[in-house]
Amino acid sequence: MSSQQQQSSSTSTNNNSLQQPIPTISVKLVLLGEAAVGKSSLVLRFVSNDFQENKEPTIGAAFLTQKCTINNQIIKYEIWDTAGQERFASLAPMYYRNAQAAIIVYDITKPASFIKARHWVKELHEQANKNITIALVGNKYDLVEDEEEGGANENEESLRKVSYEEGLNLANEEGLLFFETSAKTNHNITEVFVAIGEKIPKDKSNESNINNGNEGGRIDLLNNEHIPQKSNTCC
Repeated sequence: MSSQQQQSSSTSTNNNSLQQPIPTISVKLVLLGEAAVGKSSLVLRFVSNDFQENKEPTIGAAFLTQKCTINNQIIKYEIWDTAGQERFASLAPMYYRNAQAAIIVYDITKPASFIKARHWVKELHEQANKNITIALVGNKYDLVEDEEEGGANENEESLRKVSYEEGLNLANEEGLLFFETSAKTNHNITEVFVAIGEKIPKDKSNESNINNGNEGGRIDLLNNEHIPQKSNTCC
């Protein structure tokens, strides 16, 4: 083969290599936690980079999608944001069934929400996919950020009721990822999803038919309402 032919062959190979599509995997992810801990605000910030101060509570569950490029792979998160009210608790198993990942959210200013988070950890370990990747998230860090950086009056009672160490200890005991976040200020939101994407067993991720073309959208299942959202990438 002539040098010109070799060069042409090499160029063709390189072009083919450059044109290889980035592999995409779908990950079913469920958000669990007590009502008013900020689950919907967290996922809205992740999907649309938006925050609504007075957000209506989720009824039943909402479905959203978002894509991230992590370690040369595109991960398409298919996110089920479940209602936190007790009357909807019995519906949770149908949302976490076959999920590859879960985010359990509590409010760092409300101890009862941390107790509920423990319950969800236990339930997932007992009933969910045995390979599920779980992130424990203490939300509403913005409420304590100033006081912890020395900006609050030392005589005032701290708003924080669940210490960072308590959350970290639970995560270490149960083999969970752990973050403290603020949906309001966007603190650590993307980091949660990136960490999940890096940890999840890729061979357990699979294509799902649940989005039915509603990518980047939200469906409030019990209200049968579709609200378009901006589609963007997380990183």
